[in-house]
Amino acid sequence: MFSKKLLILYIILLTVTLIIMGALLYIRSKTIVMRDYQEIRTEGVLRIVTEYDPSGYFVSGNQIEGFHYELSRAIARLSGLEVLIYLDMSLEKSFEGLQANQYDIIARNIPATSELKEDYLFTEPLILSKQVLIQRKKAYNNGIEPVRNQLDLTEKTLYIPESSPARLRLQNLQHEIGDTIYIVEEPLYSSEQLIIMVAKGEIDYAVCDLQIALVLQKQHPEIDIQTDISFTQLQSWVIRKNAPVLLDSLNRWIRVIRETGQFDKIYQQYYALQVMSYEL
Repeated sequence: MFSKKLLILYIILLTVTLIIMGALLYIRSKTIVMRDYQEIRTEGVLRIVTEYDPSGYFVSGNQIEGFHYELSRAIARLSGLEVLIYLDMSLEKSFEGLQANQYDIIARNIPATSELKEDYLFTEPLILSKQVLIQRKKAYNNGIEPVRNQLDLTEKTLYIPESSPARLRLQNLQHEIGDTIYIVEEPLYSSEQLIIMVAKGEIDYAVCDLQIALVLQKQHPEIDIQTDISFTQLQSWVIRKNAPVLLDSLNRWIRVIRETGQFDKIYQQYYALQVMSYEL
């Protein structure tokens, strides 16, 4: 009887110990090491992730180009920090890397939606853009007229990169039209690759940022980008919620870059002419 009571007591103590150890491990796994401006300045390195496309970072001949790449270089010169550029085609993985302190900034055209603002901080707006429908022109689509009314997207399949900001807009659009739109999130393909697939006839529709579409339309004249999916939105860079000092510093650098004319020069190089031709 005595040994049985000891055995029961032992089992209870062991169970309690395991629960406590599990709880401690869980808390430890959830503990995020602070990495704000002071930690970045101490290390001397600012880590920025973008994507490989004409808007973010791309190789042209013997040189590296891209709106976000050029803006990152301007910040490096102004801040005195070493800026390391990382490439990740998945926005979802970029967010994960940001939360894990692998990156300090996501440098992409990200709409400052209320949903994302709950979990992240946004810089001052960098550009105005919107989501547009990518489809083939009539001449490259067996005489089929391009979709111009969003109501005609009913039962259509639209491709977007995984975790694209367009996902929420398309979900809301389904409610607005009161019917089904099939949304396919591609885990491996970027907006650029989806645009190429539309141009080649491998898929019929994709949705992506206007700025990217404008650049790629010059290389792929088969595509039509005249149908808007969203209203014009303010788009910014994203940083962690627990890095307010970095946000303040980043906004200050961006303002200086604007005041000295560097921002306009970079913007004109990558966006202004394309936007003008789109509006015409």
